[in-house]
Amino acid sequence: MPAAIFLAHGFGSSSKASWERTGWLGLLADAGREVIAPDLLGHGEAAKPHDPEAYSATEELAFSRLQGIAPVDAVGFSMGARVTLLIEADHPGTFGRIVVGGLGNNLFSPHDPEPAALAIEGKGEATDPLVRAFASAASTPPNDPLALAACLRRAHRKVSPDDLAAVRCPVLIVVGDRDSVVQPVEPLAKALVNSDIVTIPGVDHLGTMKGYNFLEAAFDFLGVELG
Repeated sequence: MPAAIFLAHGFGSSSKASWERTGWLGLLADAGREVIAPDLLGHGEAAKPHDPEAYSATEELAFSRLQGIAPVDAVGFSMGARVTLLIEADHPGTFGRIVVGGLGNNLFSPHDPEPAALAIEGKGEATDPLVRAFASAASTPPNDPLALAACLRRAHRKVSPDDLAAVRCPVLIVVGDRDSVVQPVEPLAKALVNSDIVTIPGVDHLGTMKGYNFLEAAFDFLGVELG
């Protein structure tokens, strides 16, 4: 029985934007794979609380969607990659294989979220290209800028390499060679006992998700056959 696949999108995105419009859902359906692709808290069609404390439940809410489903593999991008790894760290054995994109040392040393949160609320100037992209996405329906700002301001659980010791399954780390957000990637790979890195040339953080190379690397790693 082929494993179901859990898909976790990035910040400011949704299941529809990340996985349906880019062809992932159609290709996985053609390959006969069951897909679990929820909108994470504050995104898409999910609940959109304005209280940052509410977002401490993000990983557990996502994990609840996996109850009774086995075997299951996972693909997460950026925020979704963090969610996926923390699910496996907290509940070892949930996933058979994991692909994470747009994640590296930023898991251990996150950036100050306040400039981006203020820009999303329209209270600050977005000078960084990635922050500008987030601010633009935040105002695009069905997104709620106040919910996304609250998501950024959540009490970030501090993650150390030791916290990933329970992640024993194979993990593929996919990064763009121009993605300054994730560099260096090696600390994440070192913290995971069974990991490999695939570098996509010529793409930055958001470009990693948009390109076909990420999909191709993930499908090859997960054994998804393209027709």
